[in-house]
Amino acid sequence: MPKRRNDSERLELLQGTLDMLILKTLRWGPAHGHGIAQSIEQLSGRELRIDHGSLYPALQRLQQEGWITAEWGTSESNRRAKFYRLTAAGRRQLAAETSRWERFVLAIGRIMGPVTQE
Repeated sequence: MPKRRNDSERLELLQGTLDMLILKTLRWGPAHGHGIAQSIEQLSGRELRIDHGSLYPALQRLQQEGWITAEWGTSESNRRAKFYRLTAAGRRQLAAETSRWERFVLAIGRIMGPVTQE
């Protein structure tokens, strides 16, 4: 079992990446808020932890944009929970954000890469 990191050792999310991570998580199917947060934490190797204080406003914002929808259902623990689902507009937004993210990572990689002697 991987070592659980202290909060001070975890990576901070860059501004705007939470929306992309939520959309990516919902690409695999509907999920409730706690499940989304758990998926992000597990898939990041426990490097990222999403606080509910950040998650739920982001989910509300994504809903207002029309990128996700929500409906009430029953969770695995037999509790009432709101399940979020990606919309067609959300899939398009995810594709656009993924493209921008890939360009961003390449640009940073060029700057942070090995220095060559001229």
